[in-house]
Amino acid sequence: MAPDTYDLSLRLRGQFGTDGLVPDAWPTGSVFVLLNGMPNQIGLRRSDRGVERHYRIGPATRGYDDPAYEHRVESFQGVGLRPFAPVHLKLVDDGPDLQFTWVRRTRIEGDDSSWGDVPLGEEHEQYVVQVVANGSILRTELVESASYSYSLSQRSEDGVIGGFEIRVAQVSERFGPGLFARLSVNG
Repeated sequence: MAPDTYDLSLRLRGQFGTDGLVPDAWPTGSVFVLLNGMPNQIGLRRSDRGVERHYRIGPATRGYDDPAYEHRVESFQGVGLRPFAPVHLKLVDDGPDLQFTWVRRTRIEGDDSSWGDVPLGEEHEQYVVQVVANGSILRTELVESASYSYSLSQRSEDGVIGGFEIRVAQVSERFGPGLFARLSVNG
């Protein structure tokens, strides 16, 4: 192996709800950043999201005016508030109507589910459900429980003949929709 080249395997990916962003395979030459410990998040108020801020980034042992420091202007969307994608999205065929169910996740105290559901961590439970076919969103609905019924008449109205995809994201009042769970349904 060449100097400064590493073969990484058996690493945990998609921690802390980032699994919806992780590709199936990383391309050769991908950048890897080793974090020793948990980085601190920048404190943002809701009104600070999307606002540009100036940062000086460099070694803590030198003054901020040292040439080793880099000046950056960045704005952040507060992804620490983004709901995690639901899991265990599945289809239960209920006659002509299709019933979908899923399990919600939480960003807050979600490690212990031995007593039932994890804490909601949001103002109220809400999901955005999308029906997608051929790359086009055919239907978008908001539901307030971890299930959705897609009736035969709705499929006819949407022009769904063959396969389609169901996407489900939990909604946060602070952030909006989170990452989508996806399920392909064969026609």
